[in-house]
This record gives sequence, structure tokens and C-alpha cells, in this order.
Amino acid sequence: MTAGSAAAPADPAPPPEEMLRHMRAALALARRGLGRVWPNPTVGCVIVREGRVVGRGFTQPGGRPHAEPLALAMAGEAARGATAYVSLEPCSHYGKTPPCADAIVKAGVARVVAAAVDPDPRVSGRGLARLREGGVEVIEGVLRAEAEALNAGFFLRVGQGRPLVTLKCATTLDGRIALANGESKWITGDPARQRGHLLRADHDAILVGSGTALADDPSLTCRLPGLADRSPVRVVLDGSLRLPLASALVRTAREVPLWLVTREGHAEARLAAYRAAGVEVIEVACDDTGRTSVEAALHAVAARGVTRVLVEGGGQVAASLLRAGLVDRLAWFRAGRVIGGDGRPAVAEMALDHLADAPDFAPVSLTRVGDDVLEVFGRR
Repeated sequence: MTAGSAAAPADPAPPPEEMLRHMRAALALARRGLGRVWPNPTVGCVIVREGRVVGRGFTQPGGRPHAEPLALAMAGEAARGATAYVSLEPCSHYGKTPPCADAIVKAGVARVVAAAVDPDPRVSGRGLARLREGGVEVIEGVLRAEAEALNAGFFLRVGQGRPLVTLKCATTLDGRIALANGESKWITGDPARQRGHLLRADHDAILVGSGTALADDPSLTCRLPGLADRSPVRVVLDGSLRLPLASALVRTAREVPLWLVTREGHAEARLAAYRAAGVEVIEVACDDTGRTSVEAALHAVAARGVTRVLVEGGGQVAASLLRAGLVDRLAWFRAGRVIGGDGRPAVAEMALDHLADAPDFAPVSLTRVGDDVLEVFGRR
């Protein structure tokens, strides 16, 4: 055991109910970083000494500072002999900041309760090993499932090279997003639209197809009071470069990042016009139908650090992602209206031959939002 950790008597091992309570607090802190910390995971840390919380921290915007040094700084000398609850294994490598595991050992923390192991190959158990080498008791796996779900986007980016994908739809009871003539404002009410903006705030990027961009000329920003700085990166799939330079998205590209994902092979002069407006152009391969590959697009944005993508349209993009098995969660707002079969569907044709081939999702939650309902599903 290090001299620092021996300088104060360690707190006794906490009972299970106390560990659960403090880990839930660490997870609640970590949630504050969703949409703001990529490419890093979002982490929460709570330090407890003699039953009293003496330090708290969560990953800050841009991914630094990390949660642990913030909590240690708040705790000060009270960290000696204390128990630290962290929602993800402390890092063990030198990057832009020193290893958090080393800071915990140096501070004399007696015990670390960690929810999940960091899948990053630079860490992946090494942080916990370094703590043990430094004389710190380690308890693993407390609320692991909840912690892994919270950072599912980070886990997917590290493990599969793609972000977590949430498909958001706002439809009638019969799954329609507009009348046959295109009228769609508004299917759902204002509370549901505000909740949709809240979804934007905790995702790293928001993605639409060029059809939606042309039909709606959206800004795709978070327009809730006090959350304007939480607008995600806007991503448009536009294989044919149909997005007008005069569109709201392009006009605001220098204010809120806009990534235009298109197929390879366009003339450089056409791409240069977007770049001159502040748009980042990303060229990817086509799929078997000649469209911009949604899988290649997701890998491209993940390579730039994005861990969580909110997909808001349109029907072709939704169908492509569902067919490819790339939708992890559904956020389905449903209004108490019926349009009928001539209305425009939220999901385009899937060309399924067997019901068993249909993408299958399990219900997670159902919430009333004004006069509408929000149903959340997770992939089985």
C-alpha cells in the first residue's frame, strides 16, 4: 500500500444498498455529459468519506477534464481513506491529461467501486490493475448494465467502429409523417417537439437525408431556452449533392458544424463550393443500389469521434438503416390522429419476404408528452 493511502484509516466496506445509491448518483452525473464529450465516454465520479459525499465530478465538454480529477479536487484531503464511485473504469494511459488511476492512488483513496470496464484497448482493465497495484481496493460490476447502456455509443464506436443510432419518428397512429400533398406541420404538439429538441441535445450528431433537407429546409439545431450551445453536428446524406448552397443548413455551417456525406466521384469544383461555405464534405462508397452507403456514412462519422447519432428523416434513410440492422433505439412520438394509406410513411419500403426478417425491438418506456405519446424501444 502506498504511503498516501495509509495516511488515513480507510472507510469500512460499504453495504450493497449504499454502493447502489452512490453509483446511481455517479451515473446521474455522467448523463450530464451526453452529447458534449465525444469522442470520450461520459463518466461520473462520487467520492464518499465516513458516509458523507465529499467530491463530485463528471466529464466536461470536449471530454476534459475527466470526472475523477474534478471529484478529487473537490474532496481535497478528505479523499484519503475514502471510497470513490466511478461509472467507468479510470483511464490508465497518458493522453492530453495524466492517468486518472494514478491520480486516485496519489490522493490516497482507499477503495474504488467501478460500474463497467473501459473497452478502449489503451485501458481495458489496466486502470483497475493499476489501482490494485497502488494498494486501492477495487469492487467491479456495480450497476454494470446501466453504465454500459449509458455509454453504449462509446462502446459501439470502440468495438464496431460505428456510433449508437437512435431513429426518431413523429407520426400519426397509422405511422404517417405527412399528407399525400406533403403537409406535415404539425403532426405532434409543441410538448413533443420540445422533447425532440431535448433528444438533439444529448446526441453528438443529428442525421437526415437530402429529401428531408430539401422538403423542410431545417436548421436541425437545439432551440430550447438555455440549450442553444447543445446543438449537435448536423449530418446530411446527399449522394447527388442536391442540398442548395442557400439552404439554412449551409448558411449556418460556420455557426453549427455541417457534415455533408456524399458518394465518391463528384467534380472537385462542386465540392469546393460547399467547403468554401464552411461545410465538411465526406466522400464514402455507394451501396449495392448506387445510393450513399448508410453503413459507410456511420463509420465515417464515428472515425471523426461521433458516438451517438439521432436520425430524424426521411423514410428512405430510415428504411436503409433498418434493413442494414443499424438502428439501436427507436424514439417514436405518436399523435392521436389517423391519415390513411395515402399519407407518407415514416419508413419507406423494406422489401421483406418473411415476417421473421422484420427488425425487432423491445419496449423500454412509454411517456405521455402533452397530447402525444413517446414510446422508446431498444433492439432485441
